[in-house]
Amino acid sequence: MKLAFITGASKGIGRSTAITFANAGWDLILLSRDLEMMETLRDELSETKSRINLVKCDLSNSNEIESSVKESIKKYGCPSVLINNAGAAFNGNLIETSLQKWQEIIQINLTSIFQLCSLIVPKMRKNGGLIINVSSHASYNPFPQWGPYCVSKSALAMFTKCLREEERSNSIRACTITLGSVNTPLWDSESINSDFDRTAMLSSTKVSDTILYIAEQPESQLIEDLTLMPAGGAF
Repeated sequence: MKLAFITGASKGIGRSTAITFANAGWDLILLSRDLEMMETLRDELSETKSRINLVKCDLSNSNEIESSVKESIKKYGCPSVLINNAGAAFNGNLIETSLQKWQEIIQINLTSIFQLCSLIVPKMRKNGGLIINVSSHASYNPFPQWGPYCVSKSALAMFTKCLREEERSNSIRACTITLGSVNTPLWDSESINSDFDRTAMLSSTKVSDTILYIAEQPESQLIEDLTLMPAGGAF
């Protein structure tokens, strides 16, 4: 069964990944806090043969995740691929970041992924599965004003490695796709100060094509990490 669960599916990389996977014949479970945008996306994908299932959930709220994911598995089945794409960023000096903002970034970029995996991986063990965690080159490159984001992505990289080793015997594969700057609506956020040349960034379509490539590898092999950078280098 080709069923992909994609978080942060209403825009950016998540939206592009949903389109790419649907066009490749995958059924989808899409998760976002913006149900209206997901419904628009589902309408756009109506001509594909894919089943598009929607889950409204705010990953910044840890209390919403368990009930939403359990209900989605009950209604739509266990995914064969989980794509943890949802993420958040914030510009500001590291030690001057408020505790509330720190906790929000860590919750969305790290803890929610732990929660999703804790709920979905045990269900995957019966037939095997693949976890693709969308990471960033900020996981190993420190960027001033991006401290909480860098910390969360660095921790995500190690989380993925630990999960991979622990679940290898259960036919669960886990990997990261490590990205340079991608031209997405993230840069339009009020919390991000960006004056970069966005035309030189990676396109979300190229990223989603690469995610599909990782997902369609045979079960006998695994791309543990794939790094995709703009040819111009880091921003």
